[in-house]
Amino acid sequence: MTRFRVPGARGRAASLPATLAFVATLAGCLLFATASAVRGQAPWDAAEFDAYVAEAVEAWDATGLAVAVVKDGEVLFQRGYGVLEVGRPEQVDEHTRFAIGSTTKAMTAAAIGMLVDEGKVRWDDAVTRHLPAFELGDPYVTREVTVRDLLTHRAGLANADFLWYEQDTSTDRIMEMTRYMEAGYSLRSSFIYQNIMYMVAGEVIEAASGMSWADFMRTRLFEPLGMTETFALETDTHGQPNVARPHDHVDGELVAIENASVDPVAAAGSVWSSVHDMSKWVAMLLADGELPDGSRLLRATTVAELFTPQVVQRGQYPADRLTSPNFMTYGLAWFQKDYRGRKVDYHTGSIDGMIAIAGLVREQDLGVYVLGNRDHVEVRHALMYRVFDLFNEHGEPRDWSAELLELYAPLEEAAERARDRLYASRTAGTSPTYDLGDYAGTYSDRLRGTIEVTGGAAGLRAEYGPGLAGPLEHWHHDTFLLRFDARWRGEQLLTFRLGSDGSVAGLEMGGTTFRRPAP
Repeated sequence: MTRFRVPGARGRAASLPATLAFVATLAGCLLFATASAVRGQAPWDAAEFDAYVAEAVEAWDATGLAVAVVKDGEVLFQRGYGVLEVGRPEQVDEHTRFAIGSTTKAMTAAAIGMLVDEGKVRWDDAVTRHLPAFELGDPYVTREVTVRDLLTHRAGLANADFLWYEQDTSTDRIMEMTRYMEAGYSLRSSFIYQNIMYMVAGEVIEAASGMSWADFMRTRLFEPLGMTETFALETDTHGQPNVARPHDHVDGELVAIENASVDPVAAAGSVWSSVHDMSKWVAMLLADGELPDGSRLLRATTVAELFTPQVVQRGQYPADRLTSPNFMTYGLAWFQKDYRGRKVDYHTGSIDGMIAIAGLVREQDLGVYVLGNRDHVEVRHALMYRVFDLFNEHGEPRDWSAELLELYAPLEEAAERARDRLYASRTAGTSPTYDLGDYAGTYSDRLRGTIEVTGGAAGLRAEYGPGLAGPLEHWHHDTFLLRFDARWRGEQLLTFRLGSDGSVAGLEMGGTTFRRPAP
């Protein structure tokens, strides 16, 4: 058993005087607690919070979940719940590794901060200062876009996850494709979440440091923090013990699914870790960059810059309807808003079957981190706000689990109604214009890649990258329904378009027309 303490953490004069150490071992997991009175609120009760989490995990059918709470440099709580994989006995504990998804972005921003401290990068450097070959569609934006823009989702680009999600595309190739990316708004005038720009930030780290983003993470971040259970890439987890499997519902049944690798855009979200390790990361941030041995990972002023609001943005999550924030901003890889009179810095991570959330109330030296292995199980928000309530003297803790379950139920019903409307719009009794074999071929778009349609009279298949393939079912007229083999990824309508000569000339999917070469 260990107790993690960060010397010199901000707010030390108000640190918790440890009047009682409560330690329990359950299912191989350590649970830490310190009961004390802080600013008039009730003492922290680890057993009560443990019971609340256990009930919430069951209510949300969360499969597996782990949570850590850090206060004044001490890990008050860390524990796992549920299983690594449905149908198997292995239990989640505080050392279980999950995909942390987009909470990786804060690590990328911190890595840039280290290079700022060393004078190798400036926040407002033009990206081309470090990556001369970097090019966007607009020469003005190419010249003006800065490192800070990469980290704040304000570079003017529309979402472009189709470049990497379940595609066999290298980071180098994606870098080449940025010149074709579509503008969604003028530079710095708005906010659209952008994983590709974080990938570019990873390339800036490599150019400025002389080592790959993954190697920088391992040697400059994980090793100094003692994060021995953390991997920079999904491929690093292969063959490792105590790694959670992702889960989603398929045909009404909760099943283990395949990992969706984020490695092609690693700096945006590829890290895997445990709450045991992530509590060290959270504690370092709350200590303004100071490590347990008194050395520094980051200057205090650099940490402050990470949490300085950069962009005003609108609501990101349904939970915002219940918190009614007065402001909503984005820092350098942190969403920000007020809750019960205090500023909250937080970020989620989501990738097929895996979820994460990191939440900080820096003025209280308070942090919470949640990891789970069921797709978009929003109990993560419930547990974050529950922790915040337990350390807030303004009002009683809310039952966030129950409130968010009630909030999300109609949202799921609305999605089901939308699917029903889609099926109701299907025109019965129609036939394709041509024999099925005439639709087979290669359809391409210079930005969105290639769709291969194969088969003939016995049926057609389409493949849009390794993980987005499946049979085509005639829908109506020249439209077909692609049911992905990876059923949790849903289904997609494809419409074949005819050329002026009456032949099949293109295929429309998601608003993009993929062209077929002329015979």
